[in-house]
Amino acid sequence: MLKSARKKPKDPEGRMPLVEHLRELRNRLVKALLAIVPLMIVALFFAKDIIAFISEPVPQCADQAEAAAQGGRCAVLSHMGITSPFTTFVKVSLITALVGAAPVWLYQLWAFLAPGLHAREKKYALSAVAFGTPLFLTGAYLAYWVLPHAVPILLSFSIDGSTNIVTVDDMIDISVKLVLAFGFAFQLPLVLVLLNLGGVLSGKRMLGWWRGMVMGIAIFAAMVTPTDPVSMLALAVPITALYFGATGFSLLNDRRRDKQNPDARLSDDEASDLDLTPAPVPA
Repeated sequence: MLKSARKKPKDPEGRMPLVEHLRELRNRLVKALLAIVPLMIVALFFAKDIIAFISEPVPQCADQAEAAAQGGRCAVLSHMGITSPFTTFVKVSLITALVGAAPVWLYQLWAFLAPGLHAREKKYALSAVAFGTPLFLTGAYLAYWVLPHAVPILLSFSIDGSTNIVTVDDMIDISVKLVLAFGFAFQLPLVLVLLNLGGVLSGKRMLGWWRGMVMGIAIFAAMVTPTDPVSMLALAVPITALYFGATGFSLLNDRRRDKQNPDARLSDDEASDLDLTPAPVPA
């Protein structure tokens, strides 16, 4: 059933009938699920430890009396509802399986898209995967580093004598949100570099956008992070530095490209230099 649809003679341009595309998509999805489902089953046995790891940034109180004595600067972890513990286990196991099986389903996605790409596009796509994965992991690690600093700051706004009840689902949601926000934000310099390598965006234009980019990064960081300055700065400062790093790389790449081919960056309506020196007519 999982036999690849591309065992037949391949079209040199990667063209396939619609039915073959659908069959190939089905096979790739099934192969990805075969990697995700077993990992999800294994993760169910360790879900309690994973939940404890995710909930560790919360300064916990022994009971509500201690929470009231601390002036709301700690919290009581709880589950809301009878089915909440089970659904939390399933959610954590699924997220863990998706992360653990990322190399498999990313490869299946790449294998499905690769036949329709040109040689240069395939090279850029492989480079995106090679450099994008470490960048995403770096952003995810930074997000988890931010949580222990952000949660106490948020809890410090509690009214004296109040009790903070934080559900495990809330911690999972905010952790996943921060990991995705930081991870995908760290892909910005990679996207800019790929656009520059493809000749779509010049380094000079990127440099001209620096004011708007700095403001946009700050607004994005304020929107996706908790309402504390530590989280915002932890996201905005590295992304801004990576943006200027990508701009510097693009400027150097444009200079190298101009030296190799000075006419490569002429627009369609821009005339190249012509040699108008009179020459004698041969006999």
